[in-house]
Amino acid sequence: LATLIAETGGQNAMIVDSSALPEQVIKDVISSAFLSAGQRCSALRVLCVQEDIADGVIEMLKGAMAELRLGRPECLSSDVGPIIDADQLQMLERHCETLGQSARLIAETPLPGDLPPGHWFAPKAFLIDSIDQLGGEVFGPVLHVVRFQAKLLHDLIDQINGTGYGLTLGIHSRIDRVQANIASRAKVGNCYVNRNMTGAVVGVQPFGGEGLSGTGPKAGGPNYLYRFCNERVRTTNTAAVGGNASLLALSDE
Repeated sequence: LATLIAETGGQNAMIVDSSALPEQVIKDVISSAFLSAGQRCSALRVLCVQEDIADGVIEMLKGAMAELRLGRPECLSSDVGPIIDADQLQMLERHCETLGQSARLIAETPLPGDLPPGHWFAPKAFLIDSIDQLGGEVFGPVLHVVRFQAKLLHDLIDQINGTGYGLTLGIHSRIDRVQANIASRAKVGNCYVNRNMTGAVVGVQPFGGEGLSGTGPKAGGPNYLYRFCNERVRTTNTAAVGGNASLLALSDE
């Protein structure tokens, strides 16, 4: 039977506590949520900001999103390219229409009037009450912002785990204990601490998820190749010779 090793997207979240450096947070949020037009499996979908610093972070997010420039991807002046096709564009538009009734639009990147033909969608950020308001993954440049109280951090992590996805999680905190606490409770394949959440390099940084976000060993990990092998042994008299059977099986097939 063929071996299936899958890796899919997720409702990827970033948790930002009150010790985080806001300038670094915004830089990593913009990179993780909007570059590649949010069309990465590991892209940031839900930004969770501690109540104590939420107002300031949201204001900085507004300013940063206003500076983003939509345009042709091959141009160095462009920050955000088009959506892959018309169906995906319609999905994003419907999702934002729905959010318009249950959430608050807090930022939207200007859409230039001189864009070439294509499926263009201006990056948007919405303030929502809870992750529970979201259904499946929204694949594109839409960021959902949640404010949380420090005393309810564990409840927040439980909500993230409760989505069923488990690909990436971002942590922005300058407290080692908080970093370790979140990483130990989160059911995700990859945690990114005080950095952006995209751009893992296969063969250098093992990458993959769990739950609805994947199965099997991580791409780039030490056990990835062996999962495609079928081990076979040859018995001579009383000695079973295994040796490099799994690697030989791989080369044969």
